[in-house]
Amino acid sequence: MSVTWRSNAPPPGMARVTPLGWLLVAGRGVALCVLLAVGLVVLLLLRALEWPFAGLRRPVSGHVNQIVSRAALAVLGLRVLRRGKPMPGRGALVANHSSWLDILVLNATARVFFVAKSEVARWPGIGWLARASGALFINRKGREARAQTVLFEARLRAGQQLLFFPEGTSTDGLRVLPFKPTLFAAFFAGDLPQILQIQPVSLRYVAPQGADARFYGWWGDMALGGHLLQMLAAQRHSFVELVFHPALHVADFPDRKALAMRAGEIVRSTAVP
Repeated sequence: MSVTWRSNAPPPGMARVTPLGWLLVAGRGVALCVLLAVGLVVLLLLRALEWPFAGLRRPVSGHVNQIVSRAALAVLGLRVLRRGKPMPGRGALVANHSSWLDILVLNATARVFFVAKSEVARWPGIGWLARASGALFINRKGREARAQTVLFEARLRAGQQLLFFPEGTSTDGLRVLPFKPTLFAAFFAGDLPQILQIQPVSLRYVAPQGADARFYGWWGDMALGGHLLQMLAAQRHSFVELVFHPALHVADFPDRKALAMRAGEIVRSTAVP
C-alpha cells in the first residue's frame, strides 16, 4: 500500500486481556501456528509435484489455501455469511479492504491469487506464506504501471483468478474509499477485454455485541501484533457478510477508469453499514 488511510477519530483502544482471554490466546495461537506450519509443508510439497506440468496454474495446491483459511476462521470463531458465489472463468475479483482478516475470509471462499504490496514479501512469516501461496507482489507507484501490466497479463493468460484491493489501503470497515484505476489497466491489454471479467466483492464486518463498530478494522499505524492479540483474546466473535456480485465484462467499459468506478460503486452498495 503506497498510501495509508488514517481516520480523524483515534482507533479503538486495546482492551485489557482477561485471564480467560489469555487462555484463548494460548489455545488459538498454538492451533493457528500448527495449522499454518502443516499447511505450508503440504502446500510446498504439492507445488513441487504439480509445477512441471501445471506451471503458473495450481490445480491441486490452490485448494490448500482454502482449507487452511477455513480452518483458521473456525479456530478464531469468526463466521462467514456468503451471498452469491465466485465467478467461473478468467478474470479477477476486486474487494474493499478493512483488515488482514480479509485475506482469510476471501481465501476461504474463493480459489484466488492475491495481489499484495511489495512490502508484504519482506514481512517475517507472513511474507513467506504469501510467497508460497502464489501471491503477486507489486509496487503501486504509477511509473511502474507498465511492469505491473506485464505481470498481471502473464497470470491472467495462465488462467489464474487474481484478487486485489483497489482502494490501495485498509480502512476502519465503515467506508469504501474510491477505487484506484491503475491496476485495472492490465485488463485492457491486447485481446484480454474480450475474455476477462471483473467480479466486485463486498465485505461487511459486524462487531461483537457491545464492541466498537470498528472492532475488526485494521488501518493507519495500528500494530499487527496488537490487533492479532485482540482477535485471539475475544471471548466471542461475530460474523462477516461476504457478497459476490454479478461479474462485469471488461469489454463493456471504454477504459480502466470507467471500470474501476463502476466496480467501486457496486462494492460500496453493500459494504458500507
